[in-house]
Amino acid sequence: MRLAHLHLPDITSFTRVANLQQTLTSRLLSHKKHLTPNPPDPTIITFTPNPVYTTGRRDLPPSNTSISDGNNTLLSLPPSLEPIRQILKPPQPTNTTYDPQSRIAEYHPTLRGGQTTYHGPGQLVAYTILDLRRLGLTPRCHIRLLENSVIDVLREYGVRGMVTEDPGVWVHAGRKHGQRQGGGGGSGGELPKKITAVGVHLRRHISSYGIGLNVTEEPMWWFRQIVACGLEGRETTSLQGLGVEGVTVEEVAGKFVDKFVGRVNGDFACGEGATGEGIEEVYRVEEEDLLKE
Repeated sequence: MRLAHLHLPDITSFTRVANLQQTLTSRLLSHKKHLTPNPPDPTIITFTPNPVYTTGRRDLPPSNTSISDGNNTLLSLPPSLEPIRQILKPPQPTNTTYDPQSRIAEYHPTLRGGQTTYHGPGQLVAYTILDLRRLGLTPRCHIRLLENSVIDVLREYGVRGMVTEDPGVWVHAGRKHGQRQGGGGGSGGELPKKITAVGVHLRRHISSYGIGLNVTEEPMWWFRQIVACGLEGRETTSLQGLGVEGVTVEEVAGKFVDKFVGRVNGDFACGEGATGEGIEEVYRVEEEDLLKE
């Protein structure tokens, strides 16, 4: 099996990636429906969007449409985002440019699992569009695959990631790069902080969406405006916040794809009882290459 990797190096519109993801999932679903030969290759899209708050299926607004009120357009928001209505705007066209001085974010309801989270500059977002059955994955294994791939990336930077009873990947509070990290509740019994959100959507075992890994401290102001993932009193952090300096989103994106492939091949395509196909090659693609297929 070959895996396509599209990395968008610049800060981009969330709408642009959402539309591309829909195109790729539709191709996989069409293949399953019509049993065409040569299934489309699985794809990972890595990118950083303009500031955007997204909601999952557990936190959808009363209506997915905006309401016109005279000359104004009122967003239909879930209760979790009503307190920050003043900094939200509807989904923008794909050619919107990023203004680093702006404190305005887009709002996008999505079909992924989970509740409210934030994506934006300083964060790696990775969406995996693939057929779980072809890789030998159950839905639960898929989530664990994403989490373990992130944990493997963090290990490369001397950070010990972990999973808890709450979704996503967590690290102990106060952890600094180069310091030894113990088990349990971390230094002084402090609660762990979230470094990566995980949320996916499945239809006929075709996956979409994925993870958001905080690389720099830029996302922290935005996270403080909400109760991320509905977890009251829990904080977020980043690689930079843990003392890992000078790391780019593109570097982390490459490591995530490498670790994802290693986990697929090691955990689901090899060994006794493995049922998935191995990933023999990862190839880089451009957006226009995917759209013209």
